[in-house]
Amino acid sequence: MLGSGLGYRAELAEEIDRHADRIDWLEVITEHYLFADEARERLRLLARRCPIVPHGVELSIGSDREPDAAYVEALAGLVEEIDAPWFSDHLCFTRTDRVALGLLAPLPRTREVARRLAGKAQRVQQAVGRPFLLENITYYVDLATPLTEAQFIAEVMEHCDCGLLLDLANLDINARNHGFDAIEFLQTIPLERVTQVHLAGGIDGEDMALDTHGEAVPSRVWDLLDELVARTPIQATLIERDTDFPDDFTELLTEIDRARTALTARPAELAGGA
Repeated sequence: MLGSGLGYRAELAEEIDRHADRIDWLEVITEHYLFADEARERLRLLARRCPIVPHGVELSIGSDREPDAAYVEALAGLVEEIDAPWFSDHLCFTRTDRVALGLLAPLPRTREVARRLAGKAQRVQQAVGRPFLLENITYYVDLATPLTEAQFIAEVMEHCDCGLLLDLANLDINARNHGFDAIEFLQTIPLERVTQVHLAGGIDGEDMALDTHGEAVPSRVWDLLDELVARTPIQATLIERDTDFPDDFTELLTEIDRARTALTARPAELAGGA
């Protein structure tokens, strides 16, 4: 169990160093370190102090092609070098054979796509040699597909032994934008495969909720965390903040503490008690 962590960002580095005793672990963006020697040396030093997990945005596991072999090889080296307990990326595609999209694009939710993706994820996990967690994304356009998002995730998990990184902010935003029940979503996905949770904030636009990672974690997302840990044990939570960093770092420390409290407050039967 890693506990309660924070996404490592350059803007927060000084405060993270100052308050290292309040942060159980850190998540870094994979692509910032894959082919950057100077940044890699800083990461090695950081990994001596606390667990580090690489979180990718460019593996594009949902593309029709296999993931880039050079990328996967470099990823395996990074994971081994910092002794990461697992690595993660998104259930989406970010590129075609010719075009880098520059965004996390949703997939056509069919059983065929889910099974093909699961096979690729399994091969990546075997190549890297550590558990691979797949994260649910935020999407703003929802095309008619045979499977709901939750059913699609369940189908992927049925055909690989990878884990889930459940982003509860993304779940909350998608549920509100697309009119489905977040609790029913939790009832549909295989919760026993959820290893890690992301917690973040967004904003309510005129027509839809937006995922910004620039606000405090809202009460709706905290409620989903409480619901989740009442149903299944979770190894790690992470506060994600990418923009509009608070002037007072204690705001983030308070969120880290609150997430840690939620983890430790789970029912005794889920914690292995009587």
